[in-house]
Amino acid sequence: MEKKVKILMVDDEEDFTQPMAFWFKTKGYEVSTANNGEIALEKIKDEKPDIIFLDLNMPVMDGFETLKRIRKIDKNLPVIVISAYADPEKIQRMQPHGISGVFYKGSDFEEGVTLIESILRTHKKLKK
Repeated sequence: MEKKVKILMVDDEEDFTQPMAFWFKTKGYEVSTANNGEIALEKIKDEKPDIIFLDLNMPVMDGFETLKRIRKIDKNLPVIVISAYADPEKIQRMQPHGISGVFYKGSDFEEGVTLIESILRTHKKLKK
């Protein structure tokens, strides 16, 4: 039996994460959610997700700080940044910490699957 790819979606807006998580589940992915960076870090340690979708703007701990802490846990874990709008400066600030892509909230969910499939093709640990 093929192992399901585990996705962790980190975003404080449930009206975004719930439909997207449901949609990913219909595509065969296992999905967990966290509404802030602190919860996400606990889930990363406990659930060991394969890919993370990480929002930039969240309460408690923003996406940039969360990404820095994720890298202390796992330097190679694929992280896709979620952003409501294109902010090249913030995205560029995150690049040195190893992001695998950017998903804009206005995008079709299919673009998220395209990002996941691209990561699955290139990330050694996740290859089938």
